Amino acid sequence: MTTSLFAIAAATALTAPAAAQDAKAAPLADLVSKVKIPYESFKLDNGLTVLVHTDRKAPVVAVSIWYGVGSKNEPKGKTGFAHLFEHLMFNGTENVPGDFFAPLQQVGATDLNGTTWFDRTNYFQTVPTAALDMVLMMESDRMGHLLGAVTQEVLDNQRAVVQNEKRQGDNNPYGMVEYEQLENLYPSGHPYHHSTIGSMADLDSASLDDVKGWFRDNYGPNNSILVLAGDL
Repeated sequence: MTTSLFAIAAATALTAPAAAQDAKAAPLADLVSKVKIPYESFKLDNGLTVLVHTDRKAPVVAVSIWYGVGSKNEPKGKTGFAHLFEHLMFNGTENVPGDFFAPLQQVGATDLNGTTWFDRTNYFQTVPTAALDMVLMMESDRMGHLLGAVTQEVLDNQRAVVQNEKRQGDNNPYGMVEYEQLENLYPSGHPYHHSTIGSMADLDSASLDDVKGWFRDNYGPNNSILVLAGDL
């Protein structure tokens, strides 16, 4: 039995390279066509780019807004600002005060969150079709009417949340590895040299004027993409 298994394994090993050499990669166009998602794209007068994909299999719409700003845009001494501002965007606006998630959850929204990385900050939620107008109003309101709701108390609270998130990450096994990777992969001065979470000292120094300036500089419609996918 052992001899037979060995013979089969040996034969397989001898024929495998030949079979691999005979196989040809599928043309790129064929691969793309299998995952191609149809969509419409247009730009509003205010510069906002909109992508729309229609899929009526369920009465819901996924809404995502992508701002073209991330940790790579942070100047020296202001690391962690992009991620800190992501948190501030969930604390209500001038016209929708309080927890941004609360009214969305009341109408049945799911998958609500935001993320920050080197090149972008994005916010997303999936809502029932009937709630689409409401969520678009809320996204519009925090794009244009956020600063009146950003108080020193809100900043201090979210600064503490972000710093606690950093502590938790740092205390995980291998939690400090990312810092070493970035500092050694990218030279000093490179926009990817520092981590998205930033430094404690820079987060401590973030002032109300600093974060409001970050919003004015980066959160305009001409620096964002709105994606709608679903029952449209």
